[in-house]
Amino acid sequence: MHLSQKKPSELRENPRSILLAASLTAFLSGCAPVGPDFVRPEAPANPEWLEAELEEFETDAAELEAWWRILEDPVLDELIATAKQENNNLEIAGLRVLESQARLNIAIGSKYPQQQVLAGDISAIGVSESSANTDTADTRFTEFNAGASVIWEIDFWGRFRRGIEAADAELLASIASFDEALVLVTAQVADIYALIRATEEQLRLAKDSYTIQERSYQIAEVLYRNGSNSELDALQAKTQLLGTAAVIPDLETTLRQLKNALAVLLGRNPGSIDGMLKGEGRLPEIPESIAVGIPANLLRQRPDVRRAELQALAQNALVGVAQADLYPSFTLTGTLGVTATEGTSSTESGESGVEQLFSSGSIGYSIGPTFVWPFLNYGRIRNNVRVQDARLQQALVAYRETVIQASREVEDAIAALVGTRVQDKILAEGIRTARRSAELSLLRYQEGFADYQRVLQAQQALFGQQQRYAANRGNVVRSFVALYRGLGGGWQSSGPMDFVDEETREEMNERTNWGDILDDPPQRQ
Repeated sequence: MHLSQKKPSELRENPRSILLAASLTAFLSGCAPVGPDFVRPEAPANPEWLEAELEEFETDAAELEAWWRILEDPVLDELIATAKQENNNLEIAGLRVLESQARLNIAIGSKYPQQQVLAGDISAIGVSESSANTDTADTRFTEFNAGASVIWEIDFWGRFRRGIEAADAELLASIASFDEALVLVTAQVADIYALIRATEEQLRLAKDSYTIQERSYQIAEVLYRNGSNSELDALQAKTQLLGTAAVIPDLETTLRQLKNALAVLLGRNPGSIDGMLKGEGRLPEIPESIAVGIPANLLRQRPDVRRAELQALAQNALVGVAQADLYPSFTLTGTLGVTATEGTSSTESGESGVEQLFSSGSIGYSIGPTFVWPFLNYGRIRNNVRVQDARLQQALVAYRETVIQASREVEDAIAALVGTRVQDKILAEGIRTARRSAELSLLRYQEGFADYQRVLQAQQALFGQQQRYAANRGNVVRSFVALYRGLGGGWQSSGPMDFVDEETREEMNERTNWGDILDDPPQRQ
């Protein structure tokens, strides 16, 4: 860095220049930022749920933090606790929060001098003697330079403040995304768990039906061999038996696939969670009365609604960042350095170049403001403002759409829960009727008062009713899970948040200096 030297009289004027620059800085940085201030969009929500008048739903505030404990299933409790600790997608969401915190810190740093540089160099210079005007000049010398420079673009129009506002909103949006991942993971674990238990029940019933149908086939086969009936009865009985047998491996395959899916949610390899399921179990019982709150609660309960609002807030700030480019930017630049040469005829003392470098006569400086105004930009900046404003409007519409979809998810889950509960009662009654019909038809067939066709029809009806009943009982639990997922349950916690586990924290600290971000992570606001 080569700096021109100043006279002592000019050095004495330096404090005045610095005072003027500081006053200008304070004045310029105090202006309000350009761009629109964010206004929270209207949230289209119904005053109450469509099924709110039904006795099984209450408008009291729902218990959301650990809603699955309502089911009183210790196995499910353990599975969800494991998923919250070891689910990989959840950990990625937590790491994105830390990334957003680092990005916010970058944005905050833009308020201060954007460039602070220490530099120095040593140059051995040789000028061609055949060049013009070298008769009296020194052609061989060494130059020493050292100095510092500071460049500070003043945030006159609030561009950097708007950038910090956008980064801060993005950080909070990333926390909302983490909360949304918590809601999704807990609901997915409970949903797959319900499917596993329902499939186990279907498999058990299929095996029971096979046993009953095998007994019927043996009776038909004995009667045929004794000449009491035709071969057709025995063949029909065997056909039905084989049809039921074919269902069993299909259910076993489905059960294995569901367990594999659950293992992945727990961050583990397939086949490693069978012990956690503790063998075959029963479907959890749903309480008769369920608190669902009111639709307006979704605005604070649903992380995706909060995330959509924060994304609109961030985009609103980016409109201000774009608008700031329409105006001139003001920069305060300052340099302070020392320069010395060695080996020239002008060097009177016997000091070396390095020794001269630290003498008072080698000091040089410059300080002053500059401005840049891209006034002739052919509409590029104005159109960038329009781009950002269009994105803001998209974000506002996306927020309204998110609220509407959230309400729809809850309404759908309530309707499904009501419907499956009604079906549950009907199918339970149907099973009792079908079982009695199958018993009577087989008894009358053995006594010779009915043909085997009635036995087939009764047993087929019983098998179908049992399978539908087991599947519907699973759907009752799944509708309950979908309801609490729609309400935004599973992320609420009164304690501090840990976005990564201790092992990951230690690994990242060994690799990179994270300061206090890992030890004191950002929290919800």
